[in-house]
Amino acid sequence: MERHIPSHALPEEIRKMSRDETVCKYCGVSYLILHEFKVMEDKVKAMEKEIKCYEGSIEREKGLQAELQALSQDLEHYRADGESKSERIKNLTVELKTKQEELKNAKEDLRYFQEEKEAAYKQSQVLRNTLEHHCSTLNKAVSLFPFIRSELDSIKEVISSNLDNWAAMKEEIFLQIKTVSKEALTEIPKLNQRLAKSQRENECLQEKVKHLTLVADTVELKTQQLQTSLQQGNELQSRCRELQKETLDLTNQVETTGLKLQKVTAELEHYRKLLTVKSAELDVCQNELKKMKYENGISESRLTKELKEKEESLLLCQQVCKHLQEEVVEKEKKEEELKRRTGRWESELEALRACLRQAEEEVAMLKQERELMLISHQNRTEQLQETLRQKMRSEDNWREKMEMDLAKGEARHKEAILKVKEDARVELDYQRDHEELQKKIPGLISSATNSLRVETEILEKKLQDAQIKLAEKDEDKEKEIQSLKRLITELEFQLTVEKNNNESFLDNMRKEIKHKSDELEKLTQERTQLIHSLSQVQEENTLLQETVRRECEERYELTAALTQAREQVLQLKKLSGNFPLSPRSLTRGSVTSAYGQQSRGSPGAGKEINLSAQFGMSRAAKAPTSAVERAAGRTLR
Repeated sequence: MERHIPSHALPEEIRKMSRDETVCKYCGVSYLILHEFKVMEDKVKAMEKEIKCYEGSIEREKGLQAELQALSQDLEHYRADGESKSERIKNLTVELKTKQEELKNAKEDLRYFQEEKEAAYKQSQVLRNTLEHHCSTLNKAVSLFPFIRSELDSIKEVISSNLDNWAAMKEEIFLQIKTVSKEALTEIPKLNQRLAKSQRENECLQEKVKHLTLVADTVELKTQQLQTSLQQGNELQSRCRELQKETLDLTNQVETTGLKLQKVTAELEHYRKLLTVKSAELDVCQNELKKMKYENGISESRLTKELKEKEESLLLCQQVCKHLQEEVVEKEKKEEELKRRTGRWESELEALRACLRQAEEEVAMLKQERELMLISHQNRTEQLQETLRQKMRSEDNWREKMEMDLAKGEARHKEAILKVKEDARVELDYQRDHEELQKKIPGLISSATNSLRVETEILEKKLQDAQIKLAEKDEDKEKEIQSLKRLITELEFQLTVEKNNNESFLDNMRKEIKHKSDELEKLTQERTQLIHSLSQVQEENTLLQETVRRECEERYELTAALTQAREQVLQLKKLSGNFPLSPRSLTRGSVTSAYGQQSRGSPGAGKEINLSAQFGMSRAAKAPTSAVERAAGRTLR
């Protein structure tokens, strides 16, 4: 049988009609069986093509599976590389952290050194202030030295004037002592001669005037007075001896004071020499201090310059450290970006893996569907063949129905083929992208690792250089600080030694000045005491001279009275025959004549002896006058 093949396609309205409308309700055969046959044939052709494609797809699937296995191995290798690189990145991060900590430590060391530098600068300022204070004190001491010199000169002038006065006073005292001793020595033998004469005269008078009782009483009284006067003379002699001893003591004291003054003058000359030596030493110390100041200024300027240079180098190092920190931050950012990229790539790989899994599942599903479709198509073809046979037997329109079924099957097969092609294209595109990514990943990782290595090596070199420079600078700074500390300690020690020497010298000078002033005060007190004792001795000498003068006057008066008494006795003896008189009248006349002669003879005696002082004469003057009054009273009785 020949099969009729329609030459024209069915209109769209008929195609859009439902299956129920195109199928007979009684037999179930489609009215468009030829069209279905055509469709079925198309589907069979498409199915054959799909079978051919699927036959090639098995080999392709095997190749794809092998490629997937290779890709999975590559992924595992890349994962291992990524893990090793991540570990290396971690190690690098740890090293970077250690380097950052080292940089922080270096910064802390720099801060510590800066603080030490500031402390050293403060110490240098404090030492400058102390030096200035010591210099000011030394300048004050130096300025006080001329005042001390002027005071010493004034003290020397006072001492020299006192020495001159002492010499003059000494000469005057020696002259006065000599004159007093000469006068005393000249007067003592005269007094002794006069005493001897008076004794002789008294003996003669006693022998001559024994018969005169009244006159004897007076003579006894006078002898008693003479004895008292003799005792007073002896006392005066002893007093003169004591005065001589005192004068000798005074001369010895004057000699000792002269020796002391000579010692004081020698000590003053010694101290003058010491002052000259110390002034020369002070000038030398001042010159040394000026030199030290100049050297300190030079060293300070040098140190300030070096400190400025070190600060500039520190600033440069800080800038380098900042630049290195910025580079480290940039490298960290780059590492973070690389980590992000690797994360993205890993996420993309995981997505690709998921897509591969989905594609594999879809391929498996498609295989199952294909098998099911083949089985269903075979069953369907068998059923169709049976139905066609039955329909061919029963009806004549079985071709159209077969064509329609074939057309529908072909359409379904075409749709399935299009889906498979699209899936294959997607898989191929995915494989291409995956291959490109796999090709790009090692290059990117190697470039990133190389760049990181190079940058880390550069950073390590820079850090090592910076550490070496910092260590060298720190060593230089420590050496300079130690040298400065040594210089400062030496200067402080020298200043302390000079201070102690100056203070000890000033203390010694003050003590010596105080000692000399005390000695001068003692000498002045001794001088005043000696002057006072000399004045007392002079007053006592004047008193003794006055007492001796008065005794002499009394003796002269007594001798005059005795001569008058003798004359009266002689006159009475001569006139005894003519005028007998009573003894009372005789005594009255003798006493009145004696008093008259006393009043007449006193100015003559005052002219013979010329003495200056009249102190303490009351006792010596009262004694003879009272004796005379007693004698006169007895005579009157």
